[in-house]
This record gives sequence, C-alpha cells and structure tokens, in this order.
Amino acid sequence: MSTNVLRTPDGWWAVRGERAVRIDTKAVTTAELLADRDAVREAAASGENGTPVADLVALPPVTTPCRVVAQMVNYRSHAKDSGFTGDIPPTFFRKASGSVSGPHERIVRPPHVRFLDYEVELGLVMGAPLPVGTVVEERDLPSYVAGLVLTNDVSARDVQLTKTQFYESKSYPTFTPTGPYLALLEPEDFAHLVDLRLRLSVNGVPRQDRTLADMIVRPAQALTLLARFQTLDPGDLLLTGTPGGTALKAPPKPVEKIAALLPPALKWKAFFNGQAKNPLYLRDGDLVTATIATPDGRIDLGEQRNTVADAK
Repeated sequence: MSTNVLRTPDGWWAVRGERAVRIDTKAVTTAELLADRDAVREAAASGENGTPVADLVALPPVTTPCRVVAQMVNYRSHAKDSGFTGDIPPTFFRKASGSVSGPHERIVRPPHVRFLDYEVELGLVMGAPLPVGTVVEERDLPSYVAGLVLTNDVSARDVQLTKTQFYESKSYPTFTPTGPYLALLEPEDFAHLVDLRLRLSVNGVPRQDRTLADMIVRPAQALTLLARFQTLDPGDLLLTGTPGGTALKAPPKPVEKIAALLPPALKWKAFFNGQAKNPLYLRDGDLVTATIATPDGRIDLGEQRNTVADAK
C-alpha cells in the first residue's frame, strides 16, 4: 500500500488516516527524503498516536528548486475540447520551479492576466535518475518513479495563446499548487494507476472529472519520450496532462475557419472578445478544489483548496 507523506515547516510526517507521525529524518529536500525510505516506513508502522493532520500546515511535498516538466494535451477529452483531431504528437514544456506552491495557498492572478484557467494533473515524482536514452517499460516504473502528487497547472491563457509561450504563461508564482501529500508507492501500487480519478471544481461546481483511462500517453511511454533529450533526477516533477473541462475551449469549426482568414491582430481581438463572455475563467475570490484518488482509497493524494486572489 502507498504511504502518504506530509511536509510542514518543521519536518516530514507519515500520514495514517486523520493523524500523522513525525518522520525521524534529517532530510530537507524531497530527494533526501526519498533516500531515507526506511525512516518513512518506521514512522508509518509506529505505534505512536500522532498529531491530527488538521493541526498541521501543509507545504508542497516537492521541494524547490527542482525540474518541473509537463505534458501538453494528454487526455482525449482535453484534445476534443481543444479542437484536435487525429493523432496528437507528444509534447513537453517546462515550468519554473518557483511556480510550485502549497495545497491551500492562494492562486495569485497577475494584473495583466485576464483569462486565468485551471488544469488538475497527476504529478510523478522521480525517485531515481533518468539518464538521456533510458527506455522505460511499464514494469520499470517502480524503479524510476517514487510517488505521486496532486497538482494544478494554472495557466494564463491570454499569455499562452498570443505569445505561443507556455513557459511564461504557466510559471508565475503560485501557478503550480502541489500536494498536500506525496504518496510513496510500493511496486504493487502501480497496477492501480489507471483507476485514479482526477476531479476539480470551482465554487463547488464540478468542472473536470476523468480517470487515467482517458490518458493518451501513459507514464512509462512519457518518460521514455522525455529521456530522448532530458535528464531527470530524484525529486523532479512530471505533470502528466489534464482532462477535458478547462475554461478554454476551441471555437466551433466554422468560426475557426473564418478567423483563420483574418490578420493575427484582428483574429486574437475577436477570439478574446468571445472569451470575455466565458464565465468559467477564474476570478478573484473563487475557490478551486481538486482531488485525485482511486475509488477504493488505495491511493489518495488528498485535497487541494486554493482561493484565487488578484495581485495587489
């Protein structure tokens, strides 16, 4: 069974139900904690009553700096929302590690961003080096992936689309809420990844709800493709894409064909005039809630509750 680990300002904790036991470790970074798995197991098996989880302040379980890599359009439902047809080439992009924030921190919208979007994603936390040229089979996943985290790939769509700039649009501070838990997996847990269900709601209204069965490129293949050009190290984070249901959706095909005939400035002006009428984009005061878990609770990454706030 997986073991949920919680990080707080004063250390690491093994979570057991509604209580947590402090892990006897000197680890400061996620990579250091992963190298001290015996301490995690001892805390998880301890007879100590522990501290109520509700009394602890959760930090991101992935420490920074680290590499944060993400997959683009990796769920069939999201591909449909985005207007893609046919085969979609696997695509990766980077996010600044400074965008990683806590599971209950505010998501801060920069003053120049009008169209702020959400993307619940499963994060893979590396437990061993992935050198360039590595081929990862499904049976190899436990050798490279230590655990999972719940993430939200917050996106400034007006920056992303007009500049074709993923790095900037997804890298502002607080744009990658992560946690609350790092679920450290045992080899037998990996067979249950496909059952993980990703859910996200805004102000209590469901927006995204899919399992990994909707995923196009599964984790083992994604790591193989990434290793063609990118090294990963313990503690690095791979975001594996989001299901359909984001605020941004492709315009209807007839509208898209007409827009293609317009000069770029007019095309984007028309597009964003239409987006301004879309009530699904995040606004000041919105509460974004996200969860990822298997139906039987074998793997449960906890719940994020992030309030959106305009930058002051």
